Amino acid sequence: MKTYSFQVVLEKDKWPDEPDEKAVWRAYIPALEQQGAASWGYTQQEALRNLQNAVDLLVEYLLEQGEDLPTEPSPQIQVSDVPLIAVTI
Repeated sequence: MKTYSFQVVLEKDKWPDEPDEKAVWRAYIPALEQQGAASWGYTQQEALRNLQNAVDLLVEYLLEQGEDLPTEPSPQIQVSDVPLIAVTI
């Protein structure tokens, strides 16, 4: 069993002429962005929750296809041989 930890980028996103209240949050994982690990939400928490769902589906698909999960570039990806629980505050 391995635990993979991926760095997430979380940023506000809006059209230049829109007020800040119309902004949404964009979340993505740079190391998995080409495979589609990106999402958005109206709040930071929603964007992260949506991203987690997208990553769960992506990992399931990659494993079904017999593809390995990326382990580089470091420090964007950390791999542990033991189960871990991550808490983001």
